[in-house]
Amino acid sequence: MSLNTGAVATPADYFKMPAEYQELVMHQLRQHVEGELIGASDYLEIFYPLAPDVFEKKVCCQRALEEIDHFMLGAAVLADIGFDATYMLGQTISDRKYYKTEGVTVVDTWLKRGMFSFIGEAVVLSILEEMAASSYVRIAEMTRQVIIDEHVHVAHGRRIVESCIREHGAVAVQPEFEIAWAMSLDLFGKSDSVRSDKYVEWGLRTYTNSDARRRFIERMAPQLEAMGLHIPEAGKLRKFL
Repeated sequence: MSLNTGAVATPADYFKMPAEYQELVMHQLRQHVEGELIGASDYLEIFYPLAPDVFEKKVCCQRALEEIDHFMLGAAVLADIGFDATYMLGQTISDRKYYKTEGVTVVDTWLKRGMFSFIGEAVVLSILEEMAASSYVRIAEMTRQVIIDEHVHVAHGRRIVESCIREHGAVAVQPEFEIAWAMSLDLFGKSDSVRSDKYVEWGLRTYTNSDARRRFIERMAPQLEAMGLHIPEAGKLRKFL
């Protein structure tokens, strides 16, 4: 069964849907809200200490606040379908199981922090843009403000990377870019994921993992090349092909 965008308008409609649809929505939302909390922790616990000046420290605090706002939006959608996400507030990053990524744990320089926002959060933005066309209207509505904020996050990360390129040159930045690029592409998940096929079938996503990753590469490659960075060979440093 496939659905058009907006076919499931309310929580009552959600509960009328087959169990598979309900499970997919629940999984997607739990992953989303946990990811937002991880983002808040990243900005406060990892990026803030690396910030080179008071302005950048303030930005880290602002970004963390936005991530908490995003959590609250997603948690409200979950609450309406019977899931209380507030327990996640007391978890550490290592406690969280729905949104696993090793990308941020290796961030120990300001350039790596910029790469995380420029490329990693650009992946998140791509995923959110699919959610904005969700067959479950409550998800589509939730993502509107989140997308606006993520555009700001990505743009700030790009400014950091561009500043490092101006100061040190693209050749010096290339190795860190390749690491960030591989980890960011892995955020789309496994290309043979059965779950991603189901998301597309039910209208909860627009593209499978492999298609979403391919489209991301096509969109980002010209921007990166214009900055003097070169796309690594396919599969380099990758875990999920």
